[in-house]
Amino acid sequence: MRNFTSLWIRTLSLVILMTTFQPMDDASSQPVNIDAAKKEGKVVVYGTLVPQSANLLHKGFEQKYGIKVEFWRGPSTQIVDRTLAESRAGRPGFDVVEAGREPMLLIKNQAVFAKYVPPSSEKFPEELKEKDALTTVWRALPISILYNTELLKPGEAPKSIDDLLDPKWKNKISISDPTRNITSVQYLWNLKKSKGEKWLDFVRALAKQQPHLVESLAPVTNAIIKGESSVGITFIKYVKQYKGPIDYVTMDKYLSTANYLGVGGNTLHPNAGRLYIEYACSAEGQKIAAQDAEFVFYPGIYPPIRNAEQVARNLVLLDNVPEDEFKKVSAELRQIFFAR
Repeated sequence: MRNFTSLWIRTLSLVILMTTFQPMDDASSQPVNIDAAKKEGKVVVYGTLVPQSANLLHKGFEQKYGIKVEFWRGPSTQIVDRTLAESRAGRPGFDVVEAGREPMLLIKNQAVFAKYVPPSSEKFPEELKEKDALTTVWRALPISILYNTELLKPGEAPKSIDDLLDPKWKNKISISDPTRNITSVQYLWNLKKSKGEKWLDFVRALAKQQPHLVESLAPVTNAIIKGESSVGITFIKYVKQYKGPIDYVTMDKYLSTANYLGVGGNTLHPNAGRLYIEYACSAEGQKIAAQDAEFVFYPGIYPPIRNAEQVARNLVLLDNVPEDEFKKVSAELRQIFFAR
C-alpha cells in the first residue's frame, strides 16, 4: 500500500510541476436545462463524501427532480485512478466527480471536465471561485485536535498543537501518515502559516512523540474513540459523524481543506450532472450537507457543531505545496517519521 501511494504522490508532484494555474477568462453562471436532465434519468457521481452525508444529499435531489443518483465512494487515489482510466479509454462511467483540490487538479489537467458554473455558487466567497470554470468549491473540512472525553477530564485536553509536544502526550497521539496521505503532507507544510520556517522543527518534535500513524484522517477518529489514542489531529466534522466520546479543541484559526465538484465533458448524463452540482451548491443542498456536520460555503448555513460559526469565520484554507518543494517535503517527512 505504501509503495502504491508513494507512486501516486510522485505522480501528483509531476502533474503539479507540469501544470500552470493560469486563470482563463471569467465564466458566468449557466442555468441548467432541467427537462433535459430529467430525460437523462440518472446521474453517476464518484466522490469522497461519507455515506450518511451522501445519502441525505442524494435523497433530497432525487425527491426534488426524480433523477436517480448512483454514487461510488472511494479514497482520493482510487477516484483519480478510476476517473482517468475510464476517460482515457473513452468510456467514462461518471458524470460528476467530487474530491479535494489536489485530486481534482490531477483530473482537470487531463481535460476531463467541462466548463460549468452553477448559479448558486455566485453566493460563495469570491476568492474561492475557480476562474477556469472547470471545478466548483462546495464544502470545507476544518482541522483541529479531537480528544476522547472519557479519557480526559474537562480542561485536560491540549489547548493548541504546541501542547501536543508535552511529554505527557507521548504515545497518545494519532495522526494520518504523511507518507500515505496527501492531506497530511499539506497540513504539516501549512504550519508555516503560524510557525514560519520553524514548522519542520515542530514536525520533528511531533515525530519524537511517537504518534500512532494511520492511513488517513478518518481512522484517527476511530483510534480516539477506541482509546488507542487520547488525542489526534483530524477533521472537526467527525465529532458529529462518528458515535463516541469525542470533542474538538477550540482554536483561533483552523487549517482547512476544500472539496470541489466537476462535471465530465464526455458523459452520458451531462445535464443531470450539471443539475446535481447546482443542487449541491444551492441553499437547499448546502443545508442538507450542513445538517450532517459538513461546513459549507452558502452564507448563513452552519453545521450543528459547537461554535460552528466561529470555526467558519476562522478557516484558513491549505495552500498547495509549491511545485519545486513537493518532492523535497515528502522525502523529509518520510525521513522524519520512519528513520528511527
